[in-house]
Amino acid sequence: MTTKLFGTGVQRVEDERLLRGHGRYVDDVLAGAGTLHAAVLRSPHAHARITDIDVSDVLDVDGVHLVWTHDDLTGAMAEPLPLLIPHPALTHGRTQHALARDEVNHVGEAIAFVVADDRYIAEDAVGRIRVAYEFLEPVVGIDAARAADHLVHDDVPGNVGARLEQENGDARAAIESAPHTLSLDLTIERSACTPLEGRGTVARWDPDVGRMTVWTSTQTSTGVRAAVAAKLGLDLAQVDVITPDVGGGFGVKINHPWPEELLVPMAARSLGRPVKFTEDRREHFISSAHERGQVHHVEVGFDDDGRVLGLDVTFWHDHGAWTPYGLIVPIITSTQLLGPYKPGSYRVVFESLYTNTVMVTPYRGAGRPQGCYVMERTLDAIAASLGKDRTEVRAANFIQPDEFPYDQGLIFQDGRELEYDSGDYPASLAKLKELVGWDEFPAFRAEMAAEGRRVGIGLACYVEGTGVGPYEGAHVHIETSGKVKVATGLTTQGQGHATSFAQIAADELGVALEDVEVVTGDTRRMPYAVGTFASRAAVMSGSAIHLAAKAAREKALRIAAEALEASVDDLEIADGVVSVRGTDSSIDLGTVAVLSNPLRYAFDEASKAATQFSVGDPGKPPVAEDDEPGLEGRDFYSPERSTFASGMHAVVVETDPDTAEVRILKYAVVHDCGNLINPMIVEGQIHGGVAQGVAGALYERMAYDESGQLLNASFMDFLMPYVTEVPASIEIDHIETPSPLNPLGIKGAGEAGVIPSAAVFASAIEDAERLDHPGLGITSMPISPSDLFDLRRRHSQETP
Repeated sequence: MTTKLFGTGVQRVEDERLLRGHGRYVDDVLAGAGTLHAAVLRSPHAHARITDIDVSDVLDVDGVHLVWTHDDLTGAMAEPLPLLIPHPALTHGRTQHALARDEVNHVGEAIAFVVADDRYIAEDAVGRIRVAYEFLEPVVGIDAARAADHLVHDDVPGNVGARLEQENGDARAAIESAPHTLSLDLTIERSACTPLEGRGTVARWDPDVGRMTVWTSTQTSTGVRAAVAAKLGLDLAQVDVITPDVGGGFGVKINHPWPEELLVPMAARSLGRPVKFTEDRREHFISSAHERGQVHHVEVGFDDDGRVLGLDVTFWHDHGAWTPYGLIVPIITSTQLLGPYKPGSYRVVFESLYTNTVMVTPYRGAGRPQGCYVMERTLDAIAASLGKDRTEVRAANFIQPDEFPYDQGLIFQDGRELEYDSGDYPASLAKLKELVGWDEFPAFRAEMAAEGRRVGIGLACYVEGTGVGPYEGAHVHIETSGKVKVATGLTTQGQGHATSFAQIAADELGVALEDVEVVTGDTRRMPYAVGTFASRAAVMSGSAIHLAAKAAREKALRIAAEALEASVDDLEIADGVVSVRGTDSSIDLGTVAVLSNPLRYAFDEASKAATQFSVGDPGKPPVAEDDEPGLEGRDFYSPERSTFASGMHAVVVETDPDTAEVRILKYAVVHDCGNLINPMIVEGQIHGGVAQGVAGALYERMAYDESGQLLNASFMDFLMPYVTEVPASIEIDHIETPSPLNPLGIKGAGEAGVIPSAAVFASAIEDAERLDHPGLGITSMPISPSDLFDLRRRHSQETP
């Protein structure tokens, strides 16, 4: 019998190919002679008017085929790039042009595009272009944007792109009447995801059939396809977009189209030769996208038990120079800030501000780390003010298991109600306390103190909206060999889709895992899709694959029942064979596939069984009115709203009394993503997320100076943790509360590991400092040893 695969830790089938160096990335595509290479001239200034561009020194350079500025673009290509997600509150949305027109608004903005025989010639040509600028005062950082002494865009008053307010209840009244109140000011600095593979695009135009093929490192091949067609004036059916292996996405590649994703295919069509662009590391730092930067002001009222009666949050979000991805990040912050809690009333207001810096789009966690940090810091402050255990305050505010579905009274990023579908937060907290040794920690602290060591413990809880719509689809095709081909339109960046999606299809069809092949991100195979982001792949495509495989199974049983002269109810499929229960009567699934396609011509031995003199009832049409040839299923899954995963992290840290170095001693995670397709893959996602979270909490930040220059735009200067700084082992446990919103009962897991990191480390480090520096509060993240050292010094000076 075929072993049930859903819920088992199957080894990832894609790993051997990738680990042996057989991955195929964008830069590997069309790598031979004949492919031309592109380079981009980028602005060295954060804010300036372009008064002249002189390309005359480039025109006669051997090997240069094309040089474009904005003046060379016409029609839709000369217009601004799309504002992908409009919102009524985004009253002053602005997007860049493919090549800057008149003005540049951040260091790294594209000004000119050169195509040459190779990248070396293209880069040399870029260096010959002369640009004259009229310098303008840059706006750098949230404080400068709020002050509005200077404007990023002349037609955007106060640098405010958007203002959005949501409220459930009367938060101000609840705070004013509360027995206890607190106010906090909290900051998270700007960072970026910096995947190992930057952006890259290759395009080839076939004039004989009028067809454009684009390979691009993206998180949404169908989105890029639509953009290329619209901007280049092509029919959608004339454009194929293929996403090969992707060396990391983490959100930066969900934004589209990047200028090069349009300029490269446009150049390929113009020159009649393939064209390739591969982003270098500095380009990625200064011309892709960043995230995280926010400043929050919190006012909270609470009772003697620490129960939040009223919560009022105002925050300012730095979205950089452009807003192509709308307000998704600050909307997520404003709504997911609530986590697993149910404040008596809640009001949130945010302003999304322009600065002369790289634009902001989602980065793994996408606004949730900021919200989690704010809520968890607030609850820590409540616990401290009441002298209560931090876990007690959280337990007092939890939504209870019998309260689901729970409506938070807000609108989420998908435009639907913020209604949690399932969860068991008290059970998660109990598991976490046991995993990390919360109740035993005071004894451990005393033991370490006796040795002159300072240790602290922290925890943080979160809820993550996953599986956002609008839809994903799947096509499942059973070949005459019995092999199964699965196609879904979203893309893959290392999540293990080839394994987990195969597990779903193999279970439904009763075939071996190795007989299932999964293809993602190829618009030739699945032209309708949305993309990979917001921890949605398993929920959306997983559900669609389940439904499509189910349709293929039903058809297989129907055909087999006729061939075996049996009832469908008496059939089963196992090990790729359809059999009649309790008998020796059976038929291979591959043979059923042959019979599903009535033929006139026989091409091999197998197809003889499907010709008109071998099969079929002469009194019936070869293909029934409600059927079609082939053994396949196609279906789409579209949810009514998001599913909500949840989790809790705890960490034990040691802080050096002299150097302020932070060392991780223990890390524990409890996670609930509903039914687990593959526990090993989920735990791998958690491990990766925790590593990225450690980086964001203790190391990584984008350091701009007052002129808008990014000071650490290289891996020499952008501080990242080594493997020695990441927990060597992570204690992980799971809660499984199935989602009622999809047929598999699953929720997303891809971003879970990173969401609570800033919050949990702030809590633990603050706790470790309590012996030597009582009352020291951590209100800004990330925090480096230098930051902690300076914080200690300032606290000592301010404390009598």
